Amino acid sequence: MNNNDFIFGIRPIIEAIRSGKEIEKILIKKGLKGELFIELNELIQENNLHYQLVPEEKLNRLTRKNHQGVVAFISPVPFYDAEEIITRTYENGETPFFVYLDQVSDVRNFGAIVRNAECAGVHAILVPEKGSAQIGADAVKTSAGALHIVPVCKIKNPVKALETIKKNGVKIIAATEKADIDYTEAQMDGPCLLVMGAEDQGISPEILRIADEYVRIPVFGKIESLNVAVASGILMYEVVRKRKEENKSTN
Repeated sequence: MNNNDFIFGIRPIIEAIRSGKEIEKILIKKGLKGELFIELNELIQENNLHYQLVPEEKLNRLTRKNHQGVVAFISPVPFYDAEEIITRTYENGETPFFVYLDQVSDVRNFGAIVRNAECAGVHAILVPEKGSAQIGADAVKTSAGALHIVPVCKIKNPVKALETIKKNGVKIIAATEKADIDYTEAQMDGPCLLVMGAEDQGISPEILRIADEYVRIPVFGKIESLNVAVASGILMYEVVRKRKEENKSTN
C-alpha cells in the first residue's frame, strides 16, 4: 500500500477532516477513549464519515509508527452526488449512462472498470460506502488516470439510491448468470444503469430485486464466468453499440 493513501494519529486526522480532505474510511482501535478521540468522533458523526472498529493488530500492520489507535484512508479523487449528476446529464441533453459496482473489492478490477467506463462515455461510477475497492494510488494507476475523469459516487444506502435513480427514468440492468436472456437481446439504448457484481458473490439479492432486467454474457468454455472488468467492458460497449444504432435509425 502506498503511504500516501493513509494518515495516522488523532490530531492529524482531525485536521485533515477540517481541511476538507476526501476521507474514504477511518479505522479506529476498539475501546479507544480520551478527550481528543471524543473530538474526532464528533467530527466523524458531523461529516457522516465511514468508520470501522478494528483490533490494534490491524493498525499495527498498516504502520509501525505511533498511530494512536486511528488510521484514515485518503481518497485521491473527490466523490460526487449521484442525483446531481443525473440531473446535470438530463439538463445537458444527454442520455444517462451509469455503472453500479456491487461489492467489487479488487482494486485492479475496479481501476480497469473505471478505465472501460471512461472510454465508453459512462457518466458516473456508483459504489457502496462499505465493501467497495480502496480508491487509492493503485486504483488510479490501474485506471490509467480515468479516476480523475469519471465521477465516482459513494452511496450509503444502495437500495434507496438505486430506487431513486429508477424514479428518474433510468433503467436498472443487472448482469447475472441467472438471467434468461443474453445481453445482445436487452434494450439498452435509453437511460440505463448497469449493475456488476463481485466475481465470488455476484449481485446481492436486495439489488437484484430492484433491477428492471437481467442479462447474461454467454460462456462457451470450461471456465464458468468472465473477469468482472472484462464483462463490464463487453456490456458497456453493447450500450454504446445499441445507442449508435438507435441514433442511425432516428436520423
